[in-house]
Amino acid sequence: MEGKKMRKVFVFIFGLLYLNASAQQADTVEVKKTWIHNLVGGLNLTQVSFNDNWAQGGENALAYALSVIGKSANDLPKTNWTTSYKFAFGQTKLGDQGVRKTDDKIDLESNVTYKAGAYLNPYIAATLKTQFASGFDYAAKPQTQVSNFFDPAYLTQSVGLAYQPIPQIKTRLGAALREVITSEFNTYADDPKTLAVEKTKVEGGLESVTEVSWQLQSNLLFSGKLELFDAFRNFDIIIMRSDNTLAAKISKYVTVNFNVQLIKEPPVRRGKIQAKETLAIGLSYTFL
Repeated sequence: MEGKKMRKVFVFIFGLLYLNASAQQADTVEVKKTWIHNLVGGLNLTQVSFNDNWAQGGENALAYALSVIGKSANDLPKTNWTTSYKFAFGQTKLGDQGVRKTDDKIDLESNVTYKAGAYLNPYIAATLKTQFASGFDYAAKPQTQVSNFFDPAYLTQSVGLAYQPIPQIKTRLGAALREVITSEFNTYADDPKTLAVEKTKVEGGLESVTEVSWQLQSNLLFSGKLELFDAFRNFDIIIMRSDNTLAAKISKYVTVNFNVQLIKEPPVRRGKIQAKETLAIGLSYTFL
């Protein structure tokens, strides 16, 4: 089962890469030059250790977080094709506790926009969101596993109109097909109103995505993304995901990041807003 899940992700990733490569080969030399690639990697490390004579209290701690963020864009006079990818993974060990996961993200998106006018432009898009490793509810006694690789996985395909009033802000609204895929942890896809346990959920609805990338100062960048999905059959329930980062570049290789993520997705946590806040300082390196 795990191998099948891995193949699904690899097919999706390599499919996007193949489409990008095919487009480059089919275009002229002039078109090839319009492809711009960006790839940034980050590493945050924290280590605290005490000897037996330390009188003020405390526990040994070790934590790390890895991230890779990239984008490939082909901006032509009539079309814009952008593929973005975010990968993150982090763990921590505090005292005698076992190693615990603190971050885990696979987030892929490919978007093709046709430049029909100055402001409103048709688009098609596809996204994939999942994770690398098992996730646990550490508050439960004993701790309980609640997720795994590609369990759940969220896939969305959409078509609609995009609007960009200023260079720093772009938004889109369209009809979308949203799929939730599970294997063992079916809470994310199961309909509690039925007797059967559903492992997948497919819903049609409206999708709204708004992205902000604002250079506040030469070394200070705010980037945010708000995703909303409203299923046709449950029009009064809106699924929300928000990911916002304030990044301050201290030096060529040192960056401070403050990130806030918000998720509201019934029936998970009974539809209550899930929040995650991260403040990290670490090394950052631009590969492309």
